[in-house]
Amino acid sequence: MPNDKTASKHSRQLLFSEAIAQPKAMMAQTASQGHTSPPADQPALDATNRILQEIASVGRRLEAMDLKITDLTLASSSIRADKAGFRETANNLDQHLSAVEDHIATTPDQEEELKSLRAKLTELEDRSRRDNVRFFGIPEQKEGSDIKTFLSSLLTNHFGIEFSPPPEFQRVHKIGPSHKASANKPRPIIACFLRHEQARQVISTAKARQPISLHGHEIRVAADFSRLTNDRRRAFLALRLQLRSLDIKYGLFEPAQRVAGGPVAHGPGPVPLPPPSSFLDHNIYSGPVPSPSRHFMHPFMHPHD
Repeated sequence: MPNDKTASKHSRQLLFSEAIAQPKAMMAQTASQGHTSPPADQPALDATNRILQEIASVGRRLEAMDLKITDLTLASSSIRADKAGFRETANNLDQHLSAVEDHIATTPDQEEELKSLRAKLTELEDRSRRDNVRFFGIPEQKEGSDIKTFLSSLLTNHFGIEFSPPPEFQRVHKIGPSHKASANKPRPIIACFLRHEQARQVISTAKARQPISLHGHEIRVAADFSRLTNDRRRAFLALRLQLRSLDIKYGLFEPAQRVAGGPVAHGPGPVPLPPPSSFLDHNIYSGPVPSPSRHFMHPFMHPHD
């Protein structure tokens, strides 16, 4: 196609050149013959010159049009290339969109699987901590150089626990860096008992004999849970304070999931818990109601057996 256009352009240029050259040759021949007066056919020559000028003007316009057509042809080629690129981009976007739609379709199943895995992970972490006991309020430096011996003596002399056999620990250490400890806020001690029964005995004795003090400092004991379980238990703190002010006995049951006016119900896995305030609003009770205290028990899931 470009070759045909080029040949046509050359043909027009040759025609224009010949058309202009013939009158010029005639005029040159007349001048060489020595004619000084205008020839008889001068009007015809003038008309021919005007026609030739118009033809030359048309030729120039055609050449300009040829240039514009060439530019348009190049622009059209660029547009076709861009169109092909846009088509390829659109195809890629369609593929990505299909992949996203497939991912969205499987997201609910993945969320459920993730929740199940998190629940199992929390259960495994809590089970790995079930032999741990945390001690709060023990002043700094009271443990001396042998923290295991100190803790064993504390449990015997201040908690009044008679162990048989004597308590054995896998690990005992303080939690947190020493530079953050102070007299008003000593670091807690965490002890991993070799026997699970002894860890449970320490916690039950501490609850029964509280408050327990050491040199004027109140000692508190708590089981060791995962972060998620601690957050769930902490959500009931305000409710527990309200129950205590109302002289209502309460408890966080393990591994109970719900208590609603009857025996403790157990299930295969965790269940969603309503807000802690709802338990007080609905007055959920379990068992007989002695006077003057009332037994108020709210659910709490915990995986310990």
